[in-house]
Amino acid sequence: MDTIATIRNSSSAFPSKALRPSGQRGFVGRLVRVVRSLARWIDHLLERRRGRLALLEMTDDQLKDIGISRCDAHREGIRRFWD
Repeated sequence: MDTIATIRNSSSAFPSKALRPSGQRGFVGRLVRVVRSLARWIDHLLERRRGRLALLEMTDDQLKDIGISRCDAHREGIRRFWD
């Protein structure tokens, strides 16, 4: 028996995986996907917050270079992280 035939025969030994359509994931796969999605969302929120805090630390000259007034920077910097 060659290698390919051995692999085909060994995969049919696990009927639960053989019956599952490709692309459908089990509970653990879905849970991992949800946790990764949540982690990306939290990372996005924290990155947004870091950017807003950076605006508060900029000098007036730096804010002028990017076309933002001190009042606009302060208003943006104090926003909630989920906004």
